[in-house]
Amino acid sequence: MHTTSRTAACSCGQLSATVSGEPIRVSICHCLACQRRTGSVFGAQARFAAAQVAVQGSSTEYLRVGDEGSHARFRFCPHCGATVYYTIDEMPGDVAIPVGAFADPHFPPASISIYETRMHAWLGLPADITHID
Repeated sequence: MHTTSRTAACSCGQLSATVSGEPIRVSICHCLACQRRTGSVFGAQARFAAAQVAVQGSSTEYLRVGDEGSHARFRFCPHCGATVYYTIDEMPGDVAIPVGAFADPHFPPASISIYETRMHAWLGLPADITHID
């Protein structure tokens, strides 16, 4: 049996996260905090069980309190500033990795779209994605 392995990395390559197996979930988030964090109109992330993730390199942490009170701890490269992974205190067994950090156009697609009340009006999404306001 073949287990999929993928590596996400920062821009300079100093910080990386290698995952084994498929993500638990791939989602996109339209909240304003994700828009600011990514510099894009939404954040796309893949969630993995912590046991699936091996991190290499040093990181700096930024704690963000979300709209609903959750505590997200973003880990980014202290050299280039790219976020490579994050954890949410209220989901202690999971690690989320921005999909773009994998730099893989064949990465599995998002199945859920959240905070759509903040979605840019011109943005189109796949017809089969689950929509959550």
